Amino acid sequence: MKNIDYVPKLDSYQLQKAISFVKIAFEKRLSQALNLKRVSAPLFVSASSGINDNLSGTERPVSFDIPAVGYNAEVVHSLAKWKRLALKKYNFKMHEGIYTDMNAIRRDEALDEIHSIYVDQWDWEKIIDRNDRTISYLKETVSSIVNAICDVSEEVCRQFPSISLKLKRDVSFITTQELEDMFPSLSPEERENKYLEKNQTAFIMQIGDKLRSGAPHGCRAPDYDDWALNGDIIFYDEVLGRALEVSSMGIRVDEKSLLEQLKKSGCEERKSLPFHKMLLSGELPLTMGGGIGQSRICMLLLQCAHIGEVQCSLWDEKTLKECKEKNIHIL
Repeated sequence: MKNIDYVPKLDSYQLQKAISFVKIAFEKRLSQALNLKRVSAPLFVSASSGINDNLSGTERPVSFDIPAVGYNAEVVHSLAKWKRLALKKYNFKMHEGIYTDMNAIRRDEALDEIHSIYVDQWDWEKIIDRNDRTISYLKETVSSIVNAICDVSEEVCRQFPSISLKLKRDVSFITTQELEDMFPSLSPEERENKYLEKNQTAFIMQIGDKLRSGAPHGCRAPDYDDWALNGDIIFYDEVLGRALEVSSMGIRVDEKSLLEQLKKSGCEERKSLPFHKMLLSGELPLTMGGGIGQSRICMLLLQCAHIGEVQCSLWDEKTLKECKEKNIHIL
């Protein structure tokens, strides 16, 4: 954790009120901006279904047996595939979508001021037309989400005068290759920090495929986002002095991009899984979607220095000691 001189903007009681305010206000703004309806979502799925996301491919899901049903289940990592199935099952129409509370456990997460083993997101997904599978449609959607975040930020400042955040609404769009060309000697995280320090609000596009250097900017599972039509929404966090990703999102794979990405990733055996077979046979709608971090949004809008201030999780003794020394009150 950086050596910051931190004074919380809100006391513990006010902070709880503010967290509730942010979550209620943002859900409303998001659903209006993207034409989404709230639905219930699973905490766990069948381990053999292929529905759970494997993220970068190294994270181990929390799994357990269920004697009553006779097979194993996994706590979800995200709901990218489940949401696409739900849109079909619930008979949603073109340009309609869903959002839900997604709660997950990522047991292998490296803990720091913005990462926890407990994940809470607004997961959303909407049906799109094949003609919508473009960079321009992706950018339009990103701008709508950023405006919703900025609207809520302004509401928070009015409701809680001690908060003085000013977010930049204009999004700077840049691809991961452009970012590598700009800062070839830096790591992906360092590139983002450098770029966001100047541009404040950005959408880093095309994450998952290898860059000209031979390495990807970041890892993405091959079977939900189209690597050519995805990205991360990132703000510059003045409290932490670093880039803060608040959303990973994108236009989802179609039949062609799924096959290409499975081959590139050496995961072609997944074609036999139920979800993948449905997608390849054209049984699933074309969609776009993403996850928006609830705790990350609360951290940013309430000018907190650690994710543990806005969510309950488990932390190692070193982290707890450092936070106490820096006047950071962990829940």
